[in-house]
Amino acid sequence: MLLDHDSSSDIAVAVPSLLRDAVYARLREEILGCRLTPGEELREQELAARFDVSKQPVREALLRLEQERLITVLPRQGYRVNPVSLADARDIFRFREVMEPACAADAARTAADAALKALDAFREFDSGKMDFIKYNRAFHVAVAMCSPHRRMREEVANLVAQADRLVLVSIGAIEGRDPDRLIAEHAAIIDALQARNGRQAARLLRDHIADAEKRVVAALTRHAVIL
Repeated sequence: MLLDHDSSSDIAVAVPSLLRDAVYARLREEILGCRLTPGEELREQELAARFDVSKQPVREALLRLEQERLITVLPRQGYRVNPVSLADARDIFRFREVMEPACAADAARTAADAALKALDAFREFDSGKMDFIKYNRAFHVAVAMCSPHRRMREEVANLVAQADRLVLVSIGAIEGRDPDRLIAEHAAIIDALQARNGRQAARLLRDHIADAEKRVVAALTRHAVIL
């Protein structure tokens, strides 16, 4: 069946949007996963060839990444993946120390029992299924997703992903990390949430994030290129 004019127009608009979103998601993932390293230069033409698209969706994706402060525009040159600094690290973790406990407090008060019960999946860590960084990210995002506030949930997911980049940038970021102790802290947070004790859950989560900040900042100070 032939498409009518309006349907054809909708598809014409949707296809570039899908390309842009796909390029954006891929580049963002590679920046946060440090497959595109801090300081690395990016060029529209090279990225367009790599993704087999025109330069327009690449340009739009790069502008979105600039708005997230993940890249910088270099006039008449291209773009550069933003380096990591101690100021970035402190800003990200301090923001997390505000947002995540607030999500936990809301979750303890309003989340469905089934949503809080599902957090039991994070009481153990299976190194055969995923690395610890992915497990840790999934835990923090899962807690945030129990909050009823969409904007807060989305912001926490973004902050946690950016914090993972800080860990990956630094060679020594895993030093001082005791997975068993951190998993026990996760379990205590889950206990507080399932007991509907929002104040306790928020306090435990805030302390948990503050300890992570100390480890990451110390590791960045020892090993990362800091501007």
